Amino acid sequence: MTLSEHLCFKTYAVSRYITGLYKPFLDEISLTYPQYLVMVVLWENGGMNIGKIGEHLHLDNGTLTPLLKRMEKNGMIIRTRSSEDERVVLIDLTTAGKNMKDKAKHIPEAVQNCIRMNDDAKMQLMNSLDSILSIQTLSKA
Repeated sequence: MTLSEHLCFKTYAVSRYITGLYKPFLDEISLTYPQYLVMVVLWENGGMNIGKIGEHLHLDNGTLTPLLKRMEKNGMIIRTRSSEDERVVLIDLTTAGKNMKDKAKHIPEAVQNCIRMNDDAKMQLMNSLDSILSIQTLSKA
């Protein structure tokens, strides 16, 4: 197979391209792309433990912990140990983290405008990607 025939390469290249589109918008609010994803999960769901954030983002605790420590240091989130089980670390937004939502609300549409993909094509792509992710989720169960 040639490189252009590898699904892994196409998805990797598209992922890098789309992530790059986010960079100038995220630089304006001092977030990295992984930090932005954590913030989106928290804005959408409220506080939760690291494991739940990892489930949403398909990341393990070892990947999330250093990221969350930096976010806490920067005043976006607060990490606390569960009073019921101190092995569980709970993550919640600070007031500053909550306030960032308004500064970031234009980002998804701005990136979508850069891609210039119509809604039908976007939904078809999203459904295909969801199918692949559901296979990953089932294999972990």
